[in-house]
Amino acid sequence: MTRLVVPLLAVAALTLAGCETATPYQPIGAHNSEAGGGYSDQQIEGNRWRVTFAGNSLTSRDTVERYLLYRSAELTVQQGFDWFSAYDRNTDRSTQTYVDPYFGAYWGPRWGFYRRGYGWGYGRWGDPFWGGPLDVQQTSEFKATAEIIMGKGPKPADRSAFDARSVIEHLGPTVQRPKAS
Repeated sequence: MTRLVVPLLAVAALTLAGCETATPYQPIGAHNSEAGGGYSDQQIEGNRWRVTFAGNSLTSRDTVERYLLYRSAELTVQQGFDWFSAYDRNTDRSTQTYVDPYFGAYWGPRWGFYRRGYGWGYGRWGDPFWGGPLDVQQTSEFKATAEIIMGKGPKPADRSAFDARSVIEHLGPTVQRPKAS
């Protein structure tokens, strides 16, 4: 029975891992989405908004920040404005570490140690540097937030101001939208 369960669990894990995709450009909590994350926005004043884009563990920081900028431009045009300035812009990184014993691991005393160039390792009696049978993985997720002020007419000379239509034109081809169901 055990000989059959272990391979089936391995196949199931590989199948689920293959289904996960990076966060596409979508509203957060989108219906029928294959990936978590997305954008959200909240109006603060008539021309001031807080815009957020959160990616999953397969979405790079660059993509999260690009989608935030694209959403800011899209929202600006939707609200009838021409340009926006980004203030109080932040990108947060959330990292989680998972430690799983390999199949067939045995019980025994363990300790953690740091090796330059390799990161943290875990050892057992008799082999403190190459560790016991543990699988250590780290995943990171990025979330970018900006407060934007929208305006009409020519874009100000301020370096934090963006022409919304120009941003949409230049970043639009790089935006990956969800696959149609």
